[in-house]
Amino acid sequence: MAPVPSPPPAPGAATTGPRAGRRARCRGVAAVELGLLMTPLILLVFGASELGRAVFSYNMIDKSVRDAARHLSQHGPGDSTIAAQARCLAVYETTDCSGTALLPGLTTAMVNICDATLCPSTNANQLTGSGTVNLVTANIQSYPYTSVVGFVIPSMNFNTITVTMRAQL
Repeated sequence: MAPVPSPPPAPGAATTGPRAGRRARCRGVAAVELGLLMTPLILLVFGASELGRAVFSYNMIDKSVRDAARHLSQHGPGDSTIAAQARCLAVYETTDCSGTALLPGLTTAMVNICDATLCPSTNANQLTGSGTVNLVTANIQSYPYTSVVGFVIPSMNFNTITVTMRAQL
């Protein structure tokens, strides 16, 4: 059987001469370009996911403080048991402080409670357009958010997250 001849080179493809040298020198350029572009893209993905995690944590704290203020608003002022339950509600989502904290590093010591008895200058007999009302306030101060990807978004302390509601009683 006779050997099969190789097909002729494609039009524009140089096998010798100046074009053949350029093709050999350009080999690996795509890999270098990929390496240069992947670094900022990976930082962008990690940054977006870490920022989303921080917003999620802030939202969880905000909702738990709102639940604590709602719990306070449904009871009379000055009851230390209700205030302790509200602190537990803000941290553990239960009134008896059972289970684990909503977020790592969140403690009941970070929760501040004010009602008409505890903070009379700011929460008792507040004037409104239709008379006076008593207010209840719950807040969490300086929650230390710990970043998983610290080189993209550093760890930080959240500002004070405060909820104030009108007392029902």
